[in-house]
Amino acid sequence: MKMADVRELKTEDLHVELDRLRHHLFDLRAQAVTEKLHDANQLTATRKDIARILTAMRARGETGIEQKQQHLEAVAARTHA
Repeated sequence: MKMADVRELKTEDLHVELDRLRHHLFDLRAQAVTEKLHDANQLTATRKDIARILTAMRARGETGIEQKQQHLEAVAARTHA
């Protein structure tokens, strides 16, 4: 994902994409531990994508990114339960 693509997304979409990438990074780390990860570059690319999203959010003046992320996860957990 390029920075230009990130800048085009709405703030809500950035939160959703950030959540998706964090889950993906967790899965990649689990694969790395169990030695099932085929391409270690995926870890680096995912971390960079997360950094790009956080940079774009901070540039927009977003505050409390982590708190909003936790709130969205709690809401999603309630709707899936």
